[in-house]
Amino acid sequence: MASVGVRLKRMFGKDSIAVDIAGIAYSIVITIAPMLAVILNILLMGKMLGLGADAYLDRELFFCTVLYVFIFALLVVAPFNAVLSKYVQDAIYEERYQDILPCYYLGMLLTLLLGCVLGVSFGLWEYFVGGIDVFYVFLGFCTYVSLILVFYSMIYLSVCKDYERISLFFLLGMAAAFGLSMVLRFLCNWEVTDSMLFSLAAGFFLIAVLEFSALKRYFQKNSNRYKPVLRYFVKWWKLMAANFFYVFGLYIHNFVFWTADERRVLAKSFVFNQPYDVATCLAMFTNLSATVIFVTHMEMHFYEKYRAYSEAVIGGKKSDIDNAKNQMLRQLGSELMNLVRVQFIISVVIYLLCVVFLPQYGFGGTVFRIYPCLAAGYFILFLMYASILFLYYFNDLTGAVITVLSFFFVTLFGSMISMRLPEIWYGVGQALGSFAGWSAAYMRLRWVERNLDTHIFCQGEIVKRGIGFRPSGLVYSRKTAGKEAGR
Repeated sequence: MASVGVRLKRMFGKDSIAVDIAGIAYSIVITIAPMLAVILNILLMGKMLGLGADAYLDRELFFCTVLYVFIFALLVVAPFNAVLSKYVQDAIYEERYQDILPCYYLGMLLTLLLGCVLGVSFGLWEYFVGGIDVFYVFLGFCTYVSLILVFYSMIYLSVCKDYERISLFFLLGMAAAFGLSMVLRFLCNWEVTDSMLFSLAAGFFLIAVLEFSALKRYFQKNSNRYKPVLRYFVKWWKLMAANFFYVFGLYIHNFVFWTADERRVLAKSFVFNQPYDVATCLAMFTNLSATVIFVTHMEMHFYEKYRAYSEAVIGGKKSDIDNAKNQMLRQLGSELMNLVRVQFIISVVIYLLCVVFLPQYGFGGTVFRIYPCLAAGYFILFLMYASILFLYYFNDLTGAVITVLSFFFVTLFGSMISMRLPEIWYGVGQALGSFAGWSAAYMRLRWVERNLDTHIFCQGEIVKRGIGFRPSGLVYSRKTAGKEAGR
């Protein structure tokens, strides 16, 4: 399969506005197109089915259900996806293609077990305590499980760099969901929220099936070797912890503000803080282009420098290794600085557009008093995420764990404090947490830069590790050597 970076270079390497636009469009397709497809589909379904004319509580219940489905589906997948992705990458590198399906099946079992424990518990609470209709609870649970399968299966296609196929599956799934919602509402006379939730569940399930079918096309043999997968969770526990606390940290400040006095509780089950949650969403979208920019530049520029350095380490002279290392590190610094400059300009422009136009559509007041601080925090957050990816490149999992724990705990305690400040400072906890994580990642990258030779060349083992008594440390004995000479 052609590399993403090769395709992007072919596009951006030609001096043409049309080609540049095509390159930008392709960059969006391989990064944020799935999320945009889901959001646009929900908005379009709501518009066509008349969700705005539905009862207020029904609308709020639907939006809270979708919010909880997305947040907790991501949290359930987070502990497993990084380790499983590592296993699949190693299996592909070692050409053990028959070991990938066992990894898929075992990982799916673990993910669904955790997801169903949480989902069933919350569903029972919704029904018995919240008094929500059992059919609606079941639809919400099906949507939640289907989305877990979607997020989980995306791991394997992402490892294969099959981003276009992922985006295509999302477009097909959301198109099918939209058509089904029209049928259920206007032909079967279902309720608006039931039609939308059932259609989303069906659309997500279709995406998961398509992803699995693509995976089966790539990897058809099954070795039934499951123990090596379990050993990876022990060996790479730092990777699992880093990914989980990063995803958890993305939402921990929202969870903190769900305990504030301004929170709302719907059906004794769904807790949310609407002004803060809306401001968070706006802040994230303000800086979302950083993902497109960074992934594009990573694939186009840094990856080649990293590969050249790796090839020099394998078979090059010391001068070649040093030269490749210096070029790679210079490229790393250049990518981070370019991301800061470009994203800062984009964020400022989007911020000004939001301030000017969104009040005309009902956004204002508390939301716009919270929004600026959160926008600054998410700007730093995406820089931190880029630094974490560089740490992954150098296999510095200790640095990644230090980064995400700094981010998580400073965000947690900072949000507890900022919750008691004026509204304009509500987002300072998230901003401080992002800055703490970015600072830890930057210092760790500098440490890797200073100790890269040790990190690369001193990781091997002379004696194979095992369980038992330690071999004697005696290398030479004059007495023993004299006896041997006398013989």
